[in-house]
Amino acid sequence: MAARFPEFRLGSVLATSFTGTLSERHGGAVERIPTPRRLVDWLVVSGLDVDSCTTAQLDLARELRESIHAAATAAAIRDPLPASAVRVINDRSAQGRAAAILTPEGERRWGLGPASRVEDALGVIAADAIGVIAGERDGRLALCASPTCRAAFFDTSQSRTRKWCDMNTCGNRQKKARFLANRRDNPGSVE
Repeated sequence: MAARFPEFRLGSVLATSFTGTLSERHGGAVERIPTPRRLVDWLVVSGLDVDSCTTAQLDLARELRESIHAAATAAAIRDPLPASAVRVINDRSAQGRAAAILTPEGERRWGLGPASRVEDALGVIAADAIGVIAGERDGRLALCASPTCRAAFFDTSQSRTRKWCDMNTCGNRQKKARFLANRRDNPGSVE
């Protein structure tokens, strides 16, 4: 029987989607890339096709993920960026050898090294994180309002006031909790 893994929570920003491979960081943490094969799966659905992944490469990926999360969290609350996180992000960015490629359809794809190396894919993710954290993109870094999640996400809404990393999970969970609390506090009220 094939192992069942939690679904990926994909967003439009590569770096913050990558940090979302570990969710509910302040509750019952959900690891979405528990195996090297699962990291390959995430990279493929994110447009970074790699052939294989070792346990050591998975460790590098998780270190990058946590460094991006730490730096993005600090940036979102306007704290100084952790030096160790900056070092890891810069190292992964420098070690990747990916090239941006324009498709005939006018889309950008990433060309990874000849062996489709995980390190090249991590370099793309790190470079995206640098752009987001440095404020080079239109939007703002924010933290999910869910007390168990607190994921860093990139808010591109018109008002830049989005509260949840994902409305279908964290947002709905919080809205349901408020509804049930209101119902419990006001049992005679009609919806």
